[in-house]
Amino acid sequence: MNTFLSYKELTNSIKQKKISFKEYYETLQQKIISNDKEINSFITVNEKVLDQASEADIRIANGTNRLLEGMPLAVKDNIAVYDMKLTCGSKMLENFTPPYQATVIDRLQNAGIIFTGKTNMDEFAMGSTTETSHFGVTKNPVNHNFVPGGSSGGSAAAVAAGFSPAALGSDTGGSVRQPASFCGIVGYKPTYGLLSRYGLTAFGSSLDQIGTLSLNCEDAALLTASMLGLDSKDSTSSSIVPENFYNFQSITIKGKKFGIIAETMSEHTDPQVKSIINAKIKEIEKHGGIAEVVSIPELEYGVSIYYIIAPAEASSNLSRFDGIRYGLQNNTDKNIDVKTLVTKTRTEGFGSEVKRRIITGNFVLSSGYYDAYYKKAQKARILLSDKFKSLFNTYDFLITPTSPVLPFKLGENIDDPLKLYTADLCTIPVNLSGLPAISIPAGVSKEGLPVGMQIIAPSFKDGKLLGIGEYILREVK
Repeated sequence: MNTFLSYKELTNSIKQKKISFKEYYETLQQKIISNDKEINSFITVNEKVLDQASEADIRIANGTNRLLEGMPLAVKDNIAVYDMKLTCGSKMLENFTPPYQATVIDRLQNAGIIFTGKTNMDEFAMGSTTETSHFGVTKNPVNHNFVPGGSSGGSAAAVAAGFSPAALGSDTGGSVRQPASFCGIVGYKPTYGLLSRYGLTAFGSSLDQIGTLSLNCEDAALLTASMLGLDSKDSTSSSIVPENFYNFQSITIKGKKFGIIAETMSEHTDPQVKSIINAKIKEIEKHGGIAEVVSIPELEYGVSIYYIIAPAEASSNLSRFDGIRYGLQNNTDKNIDVKTLVTKTRTEGFGSEVKRRIITGNFVLSSGYYDAYYKKAQKARILLSDKFKSLFNTYDFLITPTSPVLPFKLGENIDDPLKLYTADLCTIPVNLSGLPAISIPAGVSKEGLPVGMQIIAPSFKDGKLLGIGEYILREVK
């Protein structure tokens, strides 16, 4: 049975009685058992999935089915789901089951979604290769010698391997879009505030956003439409509902203006990536789109701004993991003092990349360096955001490569954090500006490695963004 089905295709197969949900999930389950030992996309698999599939079949039969009845969804393991472990890819939380559930999970359950499992990730979402997980590395389904990207690498790998048509991830600096690019699928980061962050383990609170990984943009829209809306548990959530979430058929590329950001197509960008993106831009022009090169000089500071602000916020957010409130809590010495307990917990519970970012964050927030680093970074962030806003007075969308480099080989850059950080050049500015963006497949390299193209839209123009992405996927070959 083909498991590479979009939600619409799966729904049609069920309605036409070609398959039942139980039959589909039995195939899916067997595929995961057979193939995921090598790929390692899941940390936890939902053991109740066949019972839930049977319930979906009953609802279909008696006409009480909901919008997304029976649709499968994998969930990144930093998003809380009742009765399923929430590890964040860390030893710190390897046995933690949350007594709460994320708002987006509540809303998706109410729409009929079945959660297939919790996916592997870089520890506490800090990484871009899914090699920092306490539960082992995840391999790229396209080529097992390469990383799937990160930090949502498990989610991307699960979709690309046919284990689930879609997955949830989180995106703080590109953690949905970059793995989507590396695995040859669609990755969507919504406008900041469009989806509630309640139940998402915080990394950088002013940057974090839950996003989707899928086979097309239509499924991303279906999922997002079921998740969006104001949430009293998240003060940054918005009541704005973007227009055109379902009206994909009326969207055309003709006459749309695309700004191609010059700084992302420089000599530092892999030649194959540039060639593939340029070819896709030419095809967009053939279909009536207008493409012009634009410059954002401030972009060169994006990575520096991010790696001041994000670690600063992380150092605060991760302070709760102390062995008292959250953490290992496996100490048997009842006479241990608090300082020793906290030190022991954080030393043993956190991996090296997480420790690196906590130390960096504490440094930039310290009294002698706050003005020189953190305060200055926040000012520069505003300048960068204002530049994006000004460009949207002229252009409908902006285009960049999703990643300036091809997927890394396993182990190639894990000990070179600076090289990994600078590879986030194209995605980080979007989070700093709170904008929506998608990565869609643009082509493959000579080695057969996927290359993604990033499309950026103005705030809360998510519907138009997903619509234009779907048009390009279907029509612009």
